[in-house]
Amino acid sequence: MDRRTFLAGAAASAIPGPRAAPGQSQRERGTRTVDARRLPRWRGFNLLEKFTAEQNRPFLEWDFATMAEWGFDFVRLPLSYRCWTDPADWRKMDERVLREIDQAVEFGRKHRVHVNINFHRAPGYCVNPPPEPFSLWKDEEALTACCHHWGRFARRYKGIPSSQLSFDLLNEPALIPEADYVRVATRLVEAIRREDPGRLVVADGLRWGRDPVSGLAGLGIAQSTRGYDPMEISHWRAGWISGSDRWPEPTWPLRKQGQILDREWLRAQLIAPWKDLEKKGVGVHVGEWGAFQHTPHRVVLAWMRDLLELWKEAGWGWALWNFRGSFGVLDSNRKDVAYADFQGHKLDREMLDLIRSH
Repeated sequence: MDRRTFLAGAAASAIPGPRAAPGQSQRERGTRTVDARRLPRWRGFNLLEKFTAEQNRPFLEWDFATMAEWGFDFVRLPLSYRCWTDPADWRKMDERVLREIDQAVEFGRKHRVHVNINFHRAPGYCVNPPPEPFSLWKDEEALTACCHHWGRFARRYKGIPSSQLSFDLLNEPALIPEADYVRVATRLVEAIRREDPGRLVVADGLRWGRDPVSGLAGLGIAQSTRGYDPMEISHWRAGWISGSDRWPEPTWPLRKQGQILDREWLRAQLIAPWKDLEKKGVGVHVGEWGAFQHTPHRVVLAWMRDLLELWKEAGWGWALWNFRGSFGVLDSNRKDVAYADFQGHKLDREMLDLIRSH
């Protein structure tokens, strides 16, 4: 794909306007706003149906209904833009796929689960391989494309209140200079607000979501942190983390290089810096957290309990990665769990009871 093709035609791929919720006028739907300075304590899960273009499946209403039945009220949808575009020509936007995302938004409305749309792979950036052909941080072509996509999403969902729907700009910017991130995020927010000035927007922290970004505090948006530390707990024997198969079997609290990592360590590392950001008028939510299937279950639950209590104390919501799968409460395939059968799925009842209690 050449640079001219990548940039050309920003107006060529129109997306239809928002879907009206049954029984609601656009004015009625647009009145329920959310203050980005202090977010609701939404709690729920990530759903991965469009996490990569290779899987790209429709979302399941069963997931939303089950979450709601269990008392959860938030779902984050990490999306790859390649699900609805041709990587050789990003102007071609697949309305069939976009309608599947519309359907997820409607499932959320129907079951009273807030939907957070996240660009996990955006034009010019993804934390996961393969790399994008151009850099969102360096190439105007990529930034123009990303602004176009977010602008079209904003137009599509204009009128749906922020109590039901929010946008999460980019998943986990890694080792990016803050100035570059602030410049890019500002452009993306401007693209959204040109179409929908009232939309609640969230930005992930830097360094894979770990670090709050003071430079974004003036934009009137919220920020999203993570709950994956220490990695020796959350990613033990994760095949995509080099060397994780050589880490010793974890415990909680964890001894590392002569230091004890415990609840107070979590408070200092994961809570205190973000509390400082809150003082600047920025709402905080934990967009991802959890532990991979190989970490001993008793260790996972002890670590999770400390995190949940700290987030409750902080007043923050969270979204477990994931709902169904290797980090989740369903079908995680852990070897040391006595699963309960739940409508054909393997339910980690102990984990579910723990997170429901918080």
